Amino acid sequence: MNESNKLALLDESVLEKLPSNRQSMFVLDWLIKLDQSLSIAKNVDVKDIQKDLVEQLLKQIHNSPGPPVRRLIGSCLANLFNIGDAFLLFDTVNTCNDILKNKDDSPSFLPTKLACITCIGAMYEKLGRLMGRSYQETVNHLLKSLKNAESQLRCEIYITLRKIVVVISGAASSFAS
Repeated sequence: MNESNKLALLDESVLEKLPSNRQSMFVLDWLIKLDQSLSIAKNVDVKDIQKDLVEQLLKQIHNSPGPPVRRLIGSCLANLFNIGDAFLLFDTVNTCNDILKNKDDSPSFLPTKLACITCIGAMYEKLGRLMGRSYQETVNHLLKSLKNAESQLRCEIYITLRKIVVVISGAASSFAS
């Protein structure tokens, strides 16, 4: 991987020094570069920083991200586990499931829930069977969330459920043959 595509952690010290109105653009720029770098990275490229990258990406879920940032976080997590080690995958899914379990239906928590659901969908779409049997708990939480969800949350839940069903049905069809 050449130097311009080198994986980099979010420079949190620079982020903290920026005015609040510039921080979201700084994070968006980092996520775009990270997503591009991960698309061509190899396992050795992520080996030493994977744990820190996962932590930073999960931290961004809690920062009320908008739709482009949500999709980038999901894409980065999925790519990271696809090329790197999957040892943190189930911890990441459990973290997302914990967010889904949260009964906070306030408008301020909505972006966090949406980000979590988007990330789960991206990981299922990219990783497929590597996600294991985590779908049981995830689907349960998604279905419970549907009961009181507003329209945007419902839409994201349905999209993610569709991605999970595609993975599960694909796995089932390989056993039917």
